[in-house]
This record gives sequence, C-alpha cells and structure tokens, in this order.
Amino acid sequence: MALLKKDEILKSNDLTFEELQVPEWGGTVRVKTMTGAERDEFEADVFESKGNSTKVNMRNFRAKLVSKCLVDEEGSRIFGDNEVEALGKKSAKALDRIFAIAQKINAIGQKEVEELVKN
Repeated sequence: MALLKKDEILKSNDLTFEELQVPEWGGTVRVKTMTGAERDEFEADVFESKGNSTKVNMRNFRAKLVSKCLVDEEGSRIFGDNEVEALGKKSAKALDRIFAIAQKINAIGQKEVEELVKN
C-alpha cells in the first residue's frame, strides 16, 4: 500500500456536510464539518484554562458551534463570529437539532469534552 503524498492530502475534499430541515426557520440548512483551524478556534473560545484547571464556558455554547458549521451552497459560513450572540437568541429547539448534527459530524461528544477539560 502506497502512502499518501502531501499534495494528495491537501487536494482531498474531506469536508463533508449534512442538510437539515428547520421548520422553525422555514427551510433547510447545511451543516458542515469544521476544518482543523476552526475546531481549534472553537475549543479556544469555549474552554478556559486557569492554572491547573479547565472549565467550559457555556455562554452561547450551541450558537458558537452552530455558527462555525452553518454554510451556504459554496461552503462559506453564513454566520460570522460577531453574529454568535444574535444566533443564540433563536429557538433553542432549532439550535439543539442543528447542534446535535454539528456535534455528530465533528466528533464532539461528552467524552471529547471531558478529555479536553482533563488536558
């Protein structure tokens, strides 16, 4: 088996997405996997380290993840970081459904959160 070369890795299209009906908003949204840089940025936003302890900043937690994962047909984010607070004011029911898909396709579960808090 031949090993992948750098250009093969960089050219691969590995960012998948799922589409989800959101009746509260009257349509469909596209939820994508984050890039490594987006995932690191998300984790930096929600995990606060002080000394030897780490805590999760739950303020707009769902909206922060959803804003990084909702994209248009071209794959561009539809909400910027400066719009997280406004997105957080939308229906919790709708956000929860989108959040669950974003968690699943980005492998962000309770186990991963606990691991990050430990480190």
